[in-house]
Amino acid sequence: MAFVKDMLRMWAHSWKRFISIAMITLLGVAVLTGIYAGCRDAFCSTDRFFDAQGLHDVQVLSTAGLSNGDIAALRKVRGVAKVQAERSQEVTFDLDGRKSATMQEIGTNGIDQPYLQEGRMPKKAGEIAVTRKFIRDSGKRIGSRLTVTPESASSDTSDTNDTNGADGTNETSGTDEAPSFPTKLTIVGVVLDPQNLSNPDGYSAMTSFRSTATTDYTFFAPSDGVTGTLYTSATLLVKGAAAESTFDESYENTVKQVTDRIDGTVKTDRQKARRQELLDAGNKKIVDARAEADKKFADAQSQIDANRQQFNQQVDQIVSMQAGAAAAGAAANGANAGAVAAAGATTPQLDETTRETMRETIIAASPELTQAKQQLDQAQSQLNEQKASTEQTLKTKENELKTSIPQVRWYVQDRQQLGGFSALKSDLDSIQSLGNAFPIVFLLVAVMMSLTAMARMVEEDRSLIGTYVGLGYGRLAVASRYLLFALLACLIGGGLGLIAGFLGIPAFLLVVLQGMYVMPGLRLEYDWLYGSLGIALFVVGVLAATIYACVQEMRQTPAALMRPKAPRAGSRILLERIRPVWNRIGFLGKVTARNIFRFKSRLIMTVGGVAGCTALIVCGLAINDTVADLGIKQYRDIYQYDLMVVSDDSDASAMRTKVASDGRVTSSLDVRIESGDLTVAGSGDGDSGKAGSSGSESIQLVAVPEKHLSDLGEMVTLQPVSSGMLGTSGVGKTGSLKLDDDGVIVAQSAASALGVKAGSKVRLTNGDGVQATAKVSAVNRNLIGSDVYVSETYYAKLFDSKDAKNTKNSKSSEDSEALTWNAMLAKLSGSDTSQTDYAESLEEDSSVMKAVSCAHMADSFKFDLMGAVVALIVALAGGLALVVLFTLANTNVSERVREMATLKVLGFFDREVHHYVNREMMILTVMGVILGLPLGRLVGGMLTMALNMPSLYFEVEVKPLSYVIAAVATMAFALLVQLFVNPVLDRIDPISSLKSVE
Repeated sequence: MAFVKDMLRMWAHSWKRFISIAMITLLGVAVLTGIYAGCRDAFCSTDRFFDAQGLHDVQVLSTAGLSNGDIAALRKVRGVAKVQAERSQEVTFDLDGRKSATMQEIGTNGIDQPYLQEGRMPKKAGEIAVTRKFIRDSGKRIGSRLTVTPESASSDTSDTNDTNGADGTNETSGTDEAPSFPTKLTIVGVVLDPQNLSNPDGYSAMTSFRSTATTDYTFFAPSDGVTGTLYTSATLLVKGAAAESTFDESYENTVKQVTDRIDGTVKTDRQKARRQELLDAGNKKIVDARAEADKKFADAQSQIDANRQQFNQQVDQIVSMQAGAAAAGAAANGANAGAVAAAGATTPQLDETTRETMRETIIAASPELTQAKQQLDQAQSQLNEQKASTEQTLKTKENELKTSIPQVRWYVQDRQQLGGFSALKSDLDSIQSLGNAFPIVFLLVAVMMSLTAMARMVEEDRSLIGTYVGLGYGRLAVASRYLLFALLACLIGGGLGLIAGFLGIPAFLLVVLQGMYVMPGLRLEYDWLYGSLGIALFVVGVLAATIYACVQEMRQTPAALMRPKAPRAGSRILLERIRPVWNRIGFLGKVTARNIFRFKSRLIMTVGGVAGCTALIVCGLAINDTVADLGIKQYRDIYQYDLMVVSDDSDASAMRTKVASDGRVTSSLDVRIESGDLTVAGSGDGDSGKAGSSGSESIQLVAVPEKHLSDLGEMVTLQPVSSGMLGTSGVGKTGSLKLDDDGVIVAQSAASALGVKAGSKVRLTNGDGVQATAKVSAVNRNLIGSDVYVSETYYAKLFDSKDAKNTKNSKSSEDSEALTWNAMLAKLSGSDTSQTDYAESLEEDSSVMKAVSCAHMADSFKFDLMGAVVALIVALAGGLALVVLFTLANTNVSERVREMATLKVLGFFDREVHHYVNREMMILTVMGVILGLPLGRLVGGMLTMALNMPSLYFEVEVKPLSYVIAAVATMAFALLVQLFVNPVLDRIDPISSLKSVE
């Protein structure tokens, strides 16, 4: 009992050490669990939302549309739980200029269901539900009416499908039609699209460096009123996928098994079958056209024959009348009355030659008959010409049918291809990677500080330990005094750390996340396993340090322990050997130098602890500086142009005329810009539509005219980059990179995320959904967005015009021979403000789809999520620095109580004692800061490897002011600690402190 009371008394006396260990553990556990918990809560709530709304696991697209036969084949694939055939149509409408939207049919099989936020779901034809972004931009509300116009591409698709005989009802009908939606619409509800959780009302609305949609808006309509039997896509749910977290590798493996089966069995067969359906439908149309033409020609021929027969009868009647009159006249000249009567009763018989001669004579003598015969002959001639022409046309159609219908291609995609999904996942993964890296530093500092504190605590009880061991107490029992002390401090600190880690920090992060994404049903959750392991990690580290300190003392005999520890033998420090310097140092300076360098363990612990905390602060500020300069570097240094204008293909000429007529452009470059995808090749052949198994990235494909390849360098800074050690990269000379016809130039932001380098093979998907395998000729320095530059010749080589036809955007062979330059990169005159205003005015023009001012983008670029995490890390690093300095300062004082008492006996005033002790701490702090600043820059330089995000490359930069802030903050913490240490120095009693232990 006395042993326990003494242990409790010892714990109470060491309350400062207890608080220090508890605080370090609290901060470490909070950092370890907090960022993880915030990301996990977001992951879990999003996963629940996706399951509730039935977000598809797999989506199948086809360049020829999908038929009922395709849908039936997908249902038979092993592992497929549900299949939903979907119809959509792109439309345009007037909203302060021309805007585009996708009319999306709400599926009836529970897949990709929009989440109702306001109003009700549409139920009948003409009713639609819109997103909150549309409500915000348009100013409309529930009950408002809207008229839309189907895009010309949609009508072209319908015509093409009719011509090719696409089959959608069954495998033999050939009567398919492209989807068509009502055009007179009424808004009845506001919904959230599960494929895009971006928050249009949050501050992330200004973060426009990545777009997740090809059209401006999405309208959701019921099946009522939707016509057309051709499906634009098929969405699938995979058995067992809902039981897995959509962000885990197990989910990806489950879905990959089904996509592999589709690629291996259904895809090839249905591509061939679908093309054969189109061929059969085309042949059937030709046969039907020939039969219809033959029927029409037969009817026309019958009509001509009837008219000619009537004409001949009329002429024959005249011939007979003339022949009878001639016979009667002959009889009257030499016969009697009986002969006359006989001649009048019979018609004279004429031979065929005479009759034909008489016909020709009669027709020639009559203008009316002559004209009638000419008309009949002309009609017969025209009919014969039409027959020959039609037959020739049909034969040409038969010959051209196989070449005019392209090979059908399927694209099998998973959730990774959804821009909204991949953006959310990459944001959370990057933040979580920071949460996994920084706790390592906290753990190392916690172990160092625990070793220092517990070693001093055990050393103070040296004689007491010897007494207990001499009385027969076991060494484990004696060591338990300190092990339980450290364990209790870790458990209390860890428990408080869990509260902060699973409640405080996640609540802060989720507030920031909800400003970027809409997450219905978001709630804070506790992970028992991760929380327990977090505490256990720090418990093991601190207990290991405590055990080491106990073993170092208790391995001696009780007699040796009960005697005071012999002071260390005197020795010279290196500075003493430098006589010119040492001789010029005062007495107190020499004492300070000896105290700093003779006690190497204290030197290492103090300098190491301060350096670690300073490095954390520098690292946090490095993230802030890097993010702050991303917009300026990209839109002012890399992009040399001031304005990018994009239009529809049909409005490209009008757009260029409009910009040229305004007189603001000093130089320009016409290009073609398409939204596409870049996938790392190697997971399949170049035709594989499956992406995501090796990584996929949404890109902006920029095709440059062949005659102006050299002008690209005037609009965009072309600098080759190469991968370096630890995620760093080397940047080549400006202007040393040229675009040619041997490959594409990939942006560094995309190349870094996918591990692409010069010489790699990648799969590119253009705006028409056509895929091709391309060679990467170089990687260009690029920080925001994912641009891929390709020459006009190489583009034509990659994307054959025959493959550019699909159910969404169909081109004729004539149109596809030359690219339409639908965008312009231009340099403008005037100030940044005038350039921004000009870009805004261009967007109001009907021929302009999008106008982007680089000056506006440079000023408005923000990445608030990373800024919030930076603030959190800097705050926690500052708290750690304060605790470390407090622990080291108290340990320093406790080790030197007799020394301080001696100084007081020698006549030192309190302020002089303060100065004597604090000067050493300040020097050690300065040394730690000097070491921590470059260490922080080194750690910050590796952030590129940790922050691997789509459309962003973190070119780490630390501004001089950040170094100053980190140094000043650490020194300020040191001064603050002095305010706590000085009263301790004042309370030292020289008489009791200098009493001999004996």
